[in-house]
Amino acid sequence: MWQVSDEDYNNKVKRQWSQKALHGRHPYDLSQQYVDIEASNKWLTNADLFTETEGFLAAIQDQVILTRNYKKYILKQPDTEELCRCGKESETIQHINAACEQLAPTEYVKRHDGLAKIIHQKLAEAAELIDDKSPYYKYTPASVWENGNFKLYRNRSILTDKTVPFN
Repeated sequence: MWQVSDEDYNNKVKRQWSQKALHGRHPYDLSQQYVDIEASNKWLTNADLFTETEGFLAAIQDQVILTRNYKKYILKQPDTEELCRCGKESETIQHINAACEQLAPTEYVKRHDGLAKIIHQKLAEAAELIDDKSPYYKYTPASVWENGNFKLYRNRSILTDKTVPFN
């Protein structure tokens, strides 16, 4: 009987995955020399995410989210408008995540603040400023927390010698 090792099987699956039209971008990105594969995938085991959230993030990485670009070019819906609501670029995952001027003043700020809240909680736990290990979505950070060793600020301006934009 012919046997295939787990490593050979995993390599075959990775090759097949990377050659798929829809799913090839993420494995390609992971294969770049500047990418730390382990760190890039650590969120899958250490982020305490809901299953649905993890699935949604994987879909974003695989670029199978129902954007206008996806509808027009992947689903082949010819009457679909490809431009984003901002009217400047094609509505792709990359554009929605980082380039849309219409989303920048609101959605990007919400995303930033949500991530900053998670980082704040991890720092507060590490500095022993909090004992409660509530889920990240229930965590409400204070603007200043301190103990004898640490002071942790959130969303406060800091006086500096030089003017710092967005302080």
